[in-house]
Amino acid sequence: MKNHLEELRKARGIRQEDLARDLQVSRQTISSLEKGRYNPSIQLAFKIARYFHLTIEDVFVFEEEQS
Repeated sequence: MKNHLEELRKARGIRQEDLARDLQVSRQTISSLEKGRYNPSIQLAFKIARYFHLTIEDVFVFEEEQS
């Protein structure tokens, strides 16, 4: 799953450490999310979207697997 987390965070001048603290996750979690190595739980996805005052669809891009 792709996301716009890094660009949203940088556009607002927020450091990974600060976002992680505010969301109560580790900085490594934020880094892994931004690099696409980790898909968030639905709870974390909602927290991120609310943090930026956006919908989940505005932050995360779901791509269906091709068969």
